[in-house]
Amino acid sequence: MGRAYQNRKDSMAKTAAAKTKVYSKYGREIYVAAKNSGTDPNNNITLRSLIDRAKKDQVPTHVIDKAIEKASGGAGEDFLPALYEGIGPGGCMVLVSALTDNGNRTFGEIRGVFTKCKAKLGTQGSVSHMFDHRAMFVFPGEDEDAVLEALLTADVDVSDIEQEDGMITVLVPPTEFFKAKTSIAEAVPGVEFEMEEITYLPQTSHPISEEDAEQFERFVGLLNDLDDVQEIYHNGEFSD
Repeated sequence: MGRAYQNRKDSMAKTAAAKTKVYSKYGREIYVAAKNSGTDPNNNITLRSLIDRAKKDQVPTHVIDKAIEKASGGAGEDFLPALYEGIGPGGCMVLVSALTDNGNRTFGEIRGVFTKCKAKLGTQGSVSHMFDHRAMFVFPGEDEDAVLEALLTADVDVSDIEQEDGMITVLVPPTEFFKAKTSIAEAVPGVEFEMEEITYLPQTSHPISEEDAEQFERFVGLLNDLDDVQEIYHNGEFSD
């Protein structure tokens, strides 16, 4: 796994947006989940998981309630997921996840950022094959064998599991998210997840030189300013 959790935390720190962007991101995801599968979190496990994550990230209750109320109205936008990929400043691989109600507009905006920052937007599959699409769970614990046994007993397809510095990291295919979460909760009563999300983890890292770092930060900042962009994943590794 190669310290996947720490690498993801570092990546998140490099791509962190302002609070308003975080609120907007969760608001859109919650709206889509509620509109597609129902507004009752007790009957919509995707929505319930999003609400839990939003609260953990200190998203105000009124933002969550507003998104669900909007979805309950039935009307409104139809957002679709989209994934854009390419080579960013410094030569690292980049994936940009978006929720869009206008694919042409979103593509044009993202292409504009790539062009402005002398990066190269690629075709579908050009770099995504170098990332592992995984559900990731990180939580306090010491006994990874007990957790692994519980997951295997529940017939969860475990991609990897690692215990380091008092934290256990579990990686499974995205389709196993809820089955894995339920199994972990049963194996570790009262577990509080440090992280529970579906993400893209790079298979290799690419060093970003000091001279490219500033341009890369500008590139990420411009992408984060776009309303449709939800997450940015990359394999860039910054020097300390």
